[in-house]
Order: sequence, then C-alpha cells, then structure tokens
Amino acid sequence: MAKARRPPNRLLGVGLDGQDQHRRITRGDGFALVGGSEETHDRMTETVIKTTEELSRKGRTIADARPEELADLLRKHERRD
Repeated sequence: MAKARRPPNRLLGVGLDGQDQHRRITRGDGFALVGGSEETHDRMTETVIKTTEELSRKGRTIADARPEELADLLRKHERRD
C-alpha cells in the first residue's frame, strides 16, 4: 500500500494591528501575508524572506520543508525589537 503524501506547506501571516486605511497584501511562493501596520507587515515580510532564503540554500522550499524545520526557521528569523 502506498504511503499517503503530505500536502505541501503554506504560510499565512496575519497582522492585526493595522489601524490605517491601507490594505497590505504580500504573496509569494508558498506564503501570503495580510494586514498589519506598515511596521508589522514589513517585519512579517522580512521574516518570511530570510526563511525562504535559508531553505533555498538547503535546496528546499516552504512547500517541502518539514513543518518543525519551518517553525524553527521562522522563530530564528523573527525580528524582535
């Protein structure tokens, strides 16, 4: 019997602190980021870009990374002020 294939990963980032009238949406291969203040949206974008760059150096993408690895990389690249 064939092993069931795990569906590809997808990331969804939602910023909840946007009080202005801007609608911020950033999409890329395997991710979508919506909402947030300009600062929050920029931080989410930076985190995902650094994560995808590191995965790329390892020959992987968001879609095929192990969920645990993806979570670890997102935490590693999260900018904290």
